[in-house]
Amino acid sequence: MEFLSLLYAFSALYFIFTLWKRYGEKRDQQCYILDYQCHKPTDDRKLDTEYSGEIIKRTKNLGLLEYQFLLKAIVSSGIGEQTYAPRIMFDGRESCPTLEDSITEMEEFFHDSIQKVLDRQGLSPSQIDVLVINVSMFASVPSLASRIINHYKMRQDIKVYNLSGMGCSASLISVGIVRSIFKSNKNIYALVVTSESLSPNWYTGNARSMILANCLFRSGGCAIILTNKRALKNQAMFKLNCLVRTHHGAKDESYGCCIQQEDEQGRLGFHLAKILPKAATRAFVDNLREISPKILPIRELVRFMLATLLRKLREKSSSSSKGLGTSPPKPVIDFKTGVDHFCIHTGGKAVIDGIGKSLGLTEHDLEPARMTLHRFGNTSASSLWYVLAYMEAKKRLKKGDTVLMISFGAGFKCNSCFLEVARDLEDGNVWKEEIAMYPPKSLTNPFMEKFGWLQQEDPSKFKLEDFL
Repeated sequence: MEFLSLLYAFSALYFIFTLWKRYGEKRDQQCYILDYQCHKPTDDRKLDTEYSGEIIKRTKNLGLLEYQFLLKAIVSSGIGEQTYAPRIMFDGRESCPTLEDSITEMEEFFHDSIQKVLDRQGLSPSQIDVLVINVSMFASVPSLASRIINHYKMRQDIKVYNLSGMGCSASLISVGIVRSIFKSNKNIYALVVTSESLSPNWYTGNARSMILANCLFRSGGCAIILTNKRALKNQAMFKLNCLVRTHHGAKDESYGCCIQQEDEQGRLGFHLAKILPKAATRAFVDNLREISPKILPIRELVRFMLATLLRKLREKSSSSSKGLGTSPPKPVIDFKTGVDHFCIHTGGKAVIDGIGKSLGLTEHDLEPARMTLHRFGNTSASSLWYVLAYMEAKKRLKKGDTVLMISFGAGFKCNSCFLEVARDLEDGNVWKEEIAMYPPKSLTNPFMEKFGWLQQEDPSKFKLEDFL
């Protein structure tokens, strides 16, 4: 009996120990965002209406129809006059970039944002255990990651990941890599660096599907420090609760809707197909289908299932009655039952409007994305963090709040993550000095006022020399 009692006691203790060990391991696998720093280029790189017009004029392959198309695209884009472009644009050399131009653009961002975020956290570069960098459309040898390691003299055993070709959704892919590493490594720091190099990617041809990219993308970037150190959870800004990646690359339409290629004259550019909105919608719906059960309360999921079932029964009843009566409205999930703030990729005004309509969001919910697009433009993979910084500057992010980040990217991909605010936030990041001016009374773009006369020009009489 004593032996059996000891055996039972030992088994019970072992069971408790196993549970405690697994609980401890799970706690050590948490992913916390300690800090992030968006890049704000110097004022001499601001791209106002006047100078944007000068750059467009320099593209000699354009005619009146292309000018009219660009004018319509810029006016409806939602982009304002204070966005930033690489220095090569102000030197008039966008059609003949050098390798040094691309490297200089990246290093200017690296040395600014990385240093600021390290200093704010009191970390030395040697304390960084993991480095993930994503710049989709520029790859150098040595890699950009190696340039960062060399500049900051990081450790020789640092884990390094250098991503390219991932598009505008790459920053969440980078965070996903870090989260995976955290599952098998305890008490480490990770640095994610997300940006895009515009210097080598200005399109000089006249294909409409490719000149559109010249209007949408702007300079920017963000450096993010993450950790799984349990002792720092109260110091962290956010806790990553969930991350979902959806990839439709196996579908030919989705794969080819957003792709870098050459036009008929051999000029390299970024092709945006008409099928892009459809491909984005498909990826978005599939992504929401997967993340919804992970972030929404059970009561909302049950309500949606019951509403869907009731609709099907009504449709069946209606069809059996010889089609009399109208079909009941399609039920919609209310994401605001589980999400406090929506951080939307600034891919353009149409993207923001489309997501807002799909999720039933108000103008208050969409304001951070609209203001970020207006002030900084589409900064590719880093744009989500400018939107997040706007919310912080507006003092919207309080402890316990939840944030849903949604981004799209070439491939075609839709990635999303669900964050929990770990403490009250109000620093403001790059918005600190000007947040009081936002939102402005009007987002009207001055391009139409200055160049609207192009819409009345006769193509048969238009002379490019007169315009120039």
